[in-house]
Amino acid sequence: MPLTKFEITSRGPYAGGRSFGAIGAYQQVDGKGHFAVDPLHAANAQICDLKLAPRNAAGMVEFTSDLSLVLPVDASGGNGRCIVELPNRGRRRVVAMMNCAPPDAPVGPQAHPGDGFLFARGYAVASIGWQWDVYPSPELLGLTPPSAMNGSNPIGGETMVEIRPNERGTTRLLADRTHRPLPAAAGGQFDARLFVRDWEDGDDTLIRRSRWRFARETPAGAVEPSAEHVWLEGGFEPGRIYQLVYETDRAPVAGLGLLAARDVAVFLRTSSSANPCGNAFRALILYGISQTGRMQRHFLSLGLNRCEDGSRAYDGFHVHIAGARRGAFNHRFAQPSNQTTPLWGHVFPFADVVTSDPLTGQTGGLLDRLSAAGDLPKIIFTDSAAEYWRGDAALAHIDTTGQHDLDEHPSTRRYLFASAQHTPGHLGQSRTNPGTGTIARYPLNVLDYLPLHRAALTNLDCWITEGIDPPPSRHPRHSDGTVVQREAVLATFLGLPDFKPPDPKRLPFVRTVDMGGEEATGVGRYPAQEGAFYPALVSAVDSDGNEIAGIRMPDIAVPVGTYAGWNPRDPVTGSPEQIVPMNGLTLWFAPDEATRAARGDPRRSLAERYRDEADYVSKVRAAAMRLVADRYLLEEDVDRVVEAAVTRYRAAISQ
Repeated sequence: MPLTKFEITSRGPYAGGRSFGAIGAYQQVDGKGHFAVDPLHAANAQICDLKLAPRNAAGMVEFTSDLSLVLPVDASGGNGRCIVELPNRGRRRVVAMMNCAPPDAPVGPQAHPGDGFLFARGYAVASIGWQWDVYPSPELLGLTPPSAMNGSNPIGGETMVEIRPNERGTTRLLADRTHRPLPAAAGGQFDARLFVRDWEDGDDTLIRRSRWRFARETPAGAVEPSAEHVWLEGGFEPGRIYQLVYETDRAPVAGLGLLAARDVAVFLRTSSSANPCGNAFRALILYGISQTGRMQRHFLSLGLNRCEDGSRAYDGFHVHIAGARRGAFNHRFAQPSNQTTPLWGHVFPFADVVTSDPLTGQTGGLLDRLSAAGDLPKIIFTDSAAEYWRGDAALAHIDTTGQHDLDEHPSTRRYLFASAQHTPGHLGQSRTNPGTGTIARYPLNVLDYLPLHRAALTNLDCWITEGIDPPPSRHPRHSDGTVVQREAVLATFLGLPDFKPPDPKRLPFVRTVDMGGEEATGVGRYPAQEGAFYPALVSAVDSDGNEIAGIRMPDIAVPVGTYAGWNPRDPVTGSPEQIVPMNGLTLWFAPDEATRAARGDPRRSLAERYRDEADYVSKVRAAAMRLVADRYLLEEDVDRVVEAAVTRYRAAISQ
């Protein structure tokens, strides 16, 4: 078994020993998994540079990964299912998401159990570190891989980092956000280049080499050499996009994170003295969100659901807010934290089923390797409007000409959470994105789609364990006229008072990518050369600007405002004609006709729509019950959804 040892570092009651219904109390077991994988095994052939990693005396490649388990104290009381989570940038998120924990609840060792949804049902949760560029901490889970070697020397070469500042500063880390960088190799770095562009698809300008160097500015204002930072004379300008191509002196085997995700499944399924889970699980579900949703898509595309012993790793995949992208998870010099740079995450195929791409001349589907193996898991994809507005999500179910709906793969379902932003919204949230520092121009989208999210998990579980098909996919389609170009939606917003929409020409797109011809080996040329544009399609909207396609929460079916999965950048962070990639917006309707007329707002006021709060509650509850009947919402969550909608109604009335 590739997970050779589970070194337990702590064990204790979960959530202070709280009891979760008939299941009882849970425990948390944290430690480190020790892995040894065969670099010559056919099941591992897709992992870049694995054959160049150091081997032990038995010829295996060793690495370690953080592993955290939340388990029923009485294993016999569990439901026999384990959700295996891929932590997002090291952060454990599945419990907070599925248990509807408060927005400001801590994660990690002090995670808030929320309403206990998962645990009252007897699920176990395993969180496996998979990302090498996470700094070690009690809150973050990561992986420690070896580096690729050329004999006794580490492999070095040219790599690239993208920098998207939101405030002016002279110094930036050679990584996305605050992750571990690939350091600049010692020496003159005479071939290093720093480019800048004004928007995603703008023209590159080469910045003079004399204006920047590998260094950082100290608090005292001095500039000192640093292999992990880049310093630019005059500072990096907010709202612009910089790409730095440079030589590094190491190549961590990033793809081992994919094998950690796969091989922890064998460990969890196998009863042994080393496995604290007790009884072997009868079903495993792999869960990912955003970055780790893209990682799941990468995992699926490589056919990695088959383990070295030939067994299946996962019975189901819940892939959330990944759109049609993959990511920087399995190439030389891969930095998994990378999000937007056009590299391996932006390449064909995008859809589950086999299609032909006239822009590249390629034919294929995301699930080809798994289909060839004849053992496909059940997969549910859930997206927000934000993944469509960044230019890619529609490519998962519409062909690359943008003209034709694709047939659905029999092993998948796909749902758009209509008009939602990337992460769940709530009243009172800051317009500043905590991860990137970007400030959105308008109040953020307050839709909380988590009740839909856990209904999707419940449907996936029933599909796996009981053979009950999930409800039909819901997303934009040509066949029902619910898919449009983004310009058509923006036209709906032009009449809103004091509203400045983004520039349609500066919205993000996915384009064909040329990385030098050796992409199949995991070796790229930087910066990648971008070519033809793929179509960027989104859901059509109604007269209020709310999306028609997808699963419409009662807030959308019975609205108190306009909700969107996009939001322009605030001028203080530069480039206000562009959108914040993950934030959406909320624009309340006027409370009454007089206010509406004074504003010049073309949307009907709340008073014109609803007689009073009781009338609103009645309509919202009816909309919620329709979702229950269609199995997109759990009946137990109806009161939660109605109460949240009423809170937003009151906020709109009292604006």
